[in-house]
Amino acid sequence: MTSRRTKTRILAGTAVLGSVSALVAPASAAAGSRSERAQGGAVVSVEQAADLTAEEVSGELRGEIDSSQVRYGVTAYRVTYRTTDSAGAPTTASQLVVLPKNKAHHLSTVSWLHGTTVYRKDVASENPKSGDRLAALLFASTGRAVSAPDYVGLGSGEGFHPYGDPRATVAASVDGLRAARTVAHRNGRELKRKVQVSGFSQGGPATMLVGRALQQEGADRYFRLGALAPVSGPYNLSAFEAAAADDKIAKSGIYLAYFATAWNKMYSLYASPGDVFRSPYDRKVEGLFDGYHTAEQIVSELPAASKDLFTEDFLNKVRKPEGVLKDKLRPLDNTCDWRPNVPVEIFHGRGDKDVDFSHATYCADQLTRNGAARRLTDVGDYDHNGSVGQALPRIVRFFDESAKTD
Repeated sequence: MTSRRTKTRILAGTAVLGSVSALVAPASAAAGSRSERAQGGAVVSVEQAADLTAEEVSGELRGEIDSSQVRYGVTAYRVTYRTTDSAGAPTTASQLVVLPKNKAHHLSTVSWLHGTTVYRKDVASENPKSGDRLAALLFASTGRAVSAPDYVGLGSGEGFHPYGDPRATVAASVDGLRAARTVAHRNGRELKRKVQVSGFSQGGPATMLVGRALQQEGADRYFRLGALAPVSGPYNLSAFEAAAADDKIAKSGIYLAYFATAWNKMYSLYASPGDVFRSPYDRKVEGLFDGYHTAEQIVSELPAASKDLFTEDFLNKVRKPEGVLKDKLRPLDNTCDWRPNVPVEIFHGRGDKDVDFSHATYCADQLTRNGAARRLTDVGDYDHNGSVGQALPRIVRFFDESAKTD
């Protein structure tokens, strides 16, 4: 889906996990009060990002996503809102909120969770040509409201992106829904309680975790889980990172470098870059993953293969993790290890060289062991980016089907 628009964008990433029991917001989404400003999801600013007719939406999707399901024009807003970071401290995040230009007062809601993004401006709220902007436009053009969070540390949000952090990712997603509800209210609309959650790559496991937070952990007093549709996600993070250490996936060195630098900020995995990265890369790699370098810039500066970028000692630690790394990875291998009480369809492409199809079957097996009803759909012999383009129209149909059971 992103081959023409974001040619070197990295989209396979880590999962997120954690309890959000402390993130309960009031049922009322009326904006502007002192209590609301203190809550996660409180709106800081709103700026119109796009206003498109149905024909213009179809034009944006042309060549990237099947536009035959487009029914309405849309209005998109760049929204900054309050949330919490990886340490649980107050911060701000940004997102794209898209509303359909139809006459419905009560709108079904989609939470769209994006894949791995190294450059903070290459997100739905900032980049009109990003694949995540297109996904949000598609869902909204079918008559749904869309919350597409940039996550913490991307877009116009504060701080660094805590890649794979449980608390920050789930908080940004749930608080993004609250902020979207406020924006809808200001436009005379109401969001229905049940949320249809979907996401690609890093957003695949995030989909399952946000779903679990809404269903089991009391993440919000208003929103409830409606359906789950993860796409091409790494649901067994230990296996994914070990495969990256062995150069068994595409762009393995870049993925693993993003993982190592972000997790070091959160969990202190190493004392100095020289413990992890070979010379001369140890002097530059952390600076490259600051959120202000594009994927193209990073790829031009670093070797694609892990064996050329990392010390053998660090690669062995990734292959057989111990201590803090093992403790932090273990729960991230179980993002599907629960029983959703809503329809679930897992999408993946058998041609994916970034995230192997075995991750989809791994997730499906965990759901089955918990007695959950689920479907596993192979979208065809498409690569990682191609798989999401094939999955999105199917997800619209799946969400339509799921809504009939509400």
